[in-house]
Amino acid sequence: MKQIVILGGGVGGTIVANLLARRLRPDEAAILLIDKEGRHVYQPGFMQVAFERKDPRRLERAERRLLRQRVRLVTDEAVRIDPVARNVHLAGGEAVSYDRLVIALGARLVPEELPGFTEAAHHFYTSDASLKLRRALEGFPGGRVVVTVASVPYKCPPAPAEAACQLDYYFKKRRIRDKVEIHFLSPLSRVFPLESISPIVERLFADHGIRFTIFFNVESLDPAKKVVRSIEGEEVPYDLLVMVPPHRGAKVVEDSGLGDRGGWLPVDKHSLRSKGHPEILGLGDCTDLPVSKSGAAAHFQAKVVAESLIADFRGTPAARQYDGRVMCYFDAGYHKAMAMAFDYAHPPRPREPGLREWIGKRVLNRAYWTLVPSGRV
Repeated sequence: MKQIVILGGGVGGTIVANLLARRLRPDEAAILLIDKEGRHVYQPGFMQVAFERKDPRRLERAERRLLRQRVRLVTDEAVRIDPVARNVHLAGGEAVSYDRLVIALGARLVPEELPGFTEAAHHFYTSDASLKLRRALEGFPGGRVVVTVASVPYKCPPAPAEAACQLDYYFKKRRIRDKVEIHFLSPLSRVFPLESISPIVERLFADHGIRFTIFFNVESLDPAKKVVRSIEGEEVPYDLLVMVPPHRGAKVVEDSGLGDRGGWLPVDKHSLRSKGHPEILGLGDCTDLPVSKSGAAAHFQAKVVAESLIADFRGTPAARQYDGRVMCYFDAGYHKAMAMAFDYAHPPRPREPGLREWIGKRVLNRAYWTLVPSGRV
């Protein structure tokens, strides 16, 4: 029996597994998904945990509940991939063979790569960190809040600017906005990663009194003096620091010699096949794809990967290639949001944030568990 092994039970890996289980016959291939924790987390909800007191337990489901019965789930950690022998070694000691391997492990946070990060900074990229930030915000009496990123790339490129808007709205609701200065530091030549959208976000910042500095690439932190320093030679003080932590690719990809300098898996941007090993396909945050590292991107990539695998096992040409499609939202606070859809060839069209898009984002948050992991949308 041929076997497809999927590493990672996030949005991308779960969709691939379910689509394959629905469309491939049992005699065509066995489907095995390996996930370290055996639980599925809706990461976009972490910002709501920090700023809106959402219960983080509502952002998790057992991975088994989201998978079709035919998919075998193994709760273990992949520690080494041998592309020559075509097997994956697990922390528990088992070696699992594959005919095709899908790597959908996401990015990992490496705050230790920036000395002082743990002592100085808050973030919203894990459940625990979001709760810690919530407590810090609740006890914050006023002062300067600095929002920035430790390094690029990182998950969800719009998130830091969105956090600045959420902070503005949060302190407005607490009626201490006049006591808070929000300073946004961008490593880019603009405040927002998407060039066509940046003027809108810049105007939002101006309208709401959010100060910003561009070309600020973090070099070091001084928790004692409460300052963040840039490679460009600037120094910015803070009373509360909200910083996206450093990211790297999946550890098993790096340890197996399959990643680039950042540990990201190099894949063809259209076929999503590993550039060194075409029997390995990658999607989502763990790859070097030139699109947002986000579930919104992995969702579309998963469908391409599933169709490519079906074509492989049936000996037919691949029906689809990935065109860089992403669709996501930017929550500007005040019950306003902006929907952004784009691909490799077409940047997002500028649109003013509005109530309809804000409602759309909230509906997606609630409908996610029913619609997205199954591959129905």
